Amino acid sequence: MADKRAKRIADFIEPLRVDPGSEVDLAEDFDPRYRAHLQKSQGLELLRTGVELLTEYQARLAAQDTYGVLLCLQALDAGGKDGTIRHVMSGMNPQGVRVSSFKVPSAEELDHDYLWRYGKQLPERGGIAVFNRSHYEEVLVVRVHQDVLDRQKLPAPARRGGIWKRRYREINNWERYLTDNGFKVVKIFLNLSKEEQRIRFLKRIDLPEKNWKFSAADVHERRFWDDYQQAFSEMLSATSTPWAPWYVVPADRKWFARICASAVLVHTLMEIDPQYPTVGKRAREDLLAVRRELEEEAPEGASADPYAAGHPDSVAPGDDGGARGKKKGGGKRRHGRDRG
Repeated sequence: MADKRAKRIADFIEPLRVDPGSEVDLAEDFDPRYRAHLQKSQGLELLRTGVELLTEYQARLAAQDTYGVLLCLQALDAGGKDGTIRHVMSGMNPQGVRVSSFKVPSAEELDHDYLWRYGKQLPERGGIAVFNRSHYEEVLVVRVHQDVLDRQKLPAPARRGGIWKRRYREINNWERYLTDNGFKVVKIFLNLSKEEQRIRFLKRIDLPEKNWKFSAADVHERRFWDDYQQAFSEMLSATSTPWAPWYVVPADRKWFARICASAVLVHTLMEIDPQYPTVGKRAREDLLAVRRELEEEAPEGASADPYAAGHPDSVAPGDDGGARGKKKGGGKRRHGRDRG
């Protein structure tokens, strides 16, 4: 990672990373209100920088056309997944990003293995796919609500003892398969406090323009808060791996959560370090021949090449060096409590 900004970003997100093999107690290890001593005004500037970096690296990722990136976002209701996607991806070329949301599985999806519907939405090389909720629902919602497991039509042997440990292993192996084949897996859990969720629910009720975002089912799920916290803790412990670690992003402050998510994704792209491809000598000669032809078509009094005239670092007409090609189209307490 030649970019000097890479280490600063890596240091910033390190407190959010779940060390592979560690045992997580979500309530004890991660504070939803942590903000790294930043003020909101500082945070908004950092977010703009993050979006600019994502724009730069997305273009390089698409041009190289070798790696793909899968961003998985998990959170409880009102955790801020939609807003995070909207703000973090704001500077990206929409042609290179696909967002998939996973609701109650359809009859067709239930007739396949539990990873089937997620595999259909994986990114292509050069692209970024975002899972708004992800395959981890299969060890979260399905675990908290056993009736969902009943609808998955599993044969009796597949439901006997250790089903969750088996699914953790299967998911880890699936993600290892993806990363081994050039598809980076980025996993972010937006960690919201119970009190902040209550406040956001009330806001959705009190403001008419937000009524559409609220469902009585959200309050129903809130009654299973402790069960979800346990399921999240076990999921983070079992599935944060060297090839696909989890990042627990404090979500009580939306602006800080968006900075963190942006930094985690930028960090992944910087690790890939995609490069614009260079063309060979023969292709370069062809480009220069076309360039001469276009220069000869310049109207009288016009610059033969207005771009080169305004950009002294452009390739000179006689230079047969490489040129950049073009392709179309994120036990111990990891961060302390911060209540300020």
